[in-house]
Amino acid sequence: MARLLVLIALAFAALAPARAEETLRVGDQRGNARALMEAAGVLDGLPYRLEWSEFPAAAPLLEALNAGAIDAGGVGDAPFTFAAAAGVPVKAFLAFRNRQDGLAILVRPDSAIRSVADLRAKRIATNRGSIGHQVVLAALEEAGLPADSVQFRFLPPADAKLALTSGAVDAWSTWEPYTSAAELAGLVRVVRDGNGITPGLSYAVANDTALKTKRALLADYAARLAKARAWALTDPGPYAAAWSKLIGLPEAVPLRWFGRAQYRTVPIDESVITDEQRIIDLYVRAGLIPASRAPRAEVILDAGFSDALAVMR
Repeated sequence: MARLLVLIALAFAALAPARAEETLRVGDQRGNARALMEAAGVLDGLPYRLEWSEFPAAAPLLEALNAGAIDAGGVGDAPFTFAAAAGVPVKAFLAFRNRQDGLAILVRPDSAIRSVADLRAKRIATNRGSIGHQVVLAALEEAGLPADSVQFRFLPPADAKLALTSGAVDAWSTWEPYTSAAELAGLVRVVRDGNGITPGLSYAVANDTALKTKRALLADYAARLAKARAWALTDPGPYAAAWSKLIGLPEAVPLRWFGRAQYRTVPIDESVITDEQRIIDLYVRAGLIPASRAPRAEVILDAGFSDALAVMR
């Protein structure tokens, strides 16, 4: 009996660390945070379990955050803003900025469209509520045109590309890696990119529950992700090679994308809050977010993780 009790005690002792081990459940889009962090080698020695879930786009990732199926994930500023306006209990805890060469309104090389003004009454394919939608709205404002001066055709990127090349639409507003792939293939010409009219923000976001109960884990994850971003900024080649192998596109595509995007981690400071508010206000003016439901930027951005950037100093 004594021997049996010892064995039972040992079994429970062996189970205790596993039960005590915390888990951070992170949503990812293929080729993004997980591929970057693995390529950078920053996941060694994790003091918790990191459980990845892959999503095809930001919208289902944000739905999973809303449902509590994951704790955190990476998304662009546009889907994040719409989710917050829809009442999803999510906040950004880490921000990234990049140049906007790859966020662009594209036309066929032989198109007569040469400027944003030429887009008046034209058909533009993009995803509803995406950064592609955002850059069209911003470009129209810059040109002094109302949001309804173009005809939107809301299509996913693969369908939008086919619509452009077949002539079913006049322009396609999209993002990376679609822009680089189409440019390298000689299929498109850029009419207007996002530089100067969009802030180039993306975020690591978490739901309210994780921000309260897993804050230390999120801070560690943020520090490792920031370190990986710094590594890729120094030399985009290794990450481009890993990304190319994972996604199956030529290495020239991510090299063009990463080389010109210059992704960098930034603290959630007044400049980020100001730019996020600009995005919110743009969607309100365009009638995409009712003013009564528009969030305030400072409410949906958590500035308490700035110490995670210490790894970069």
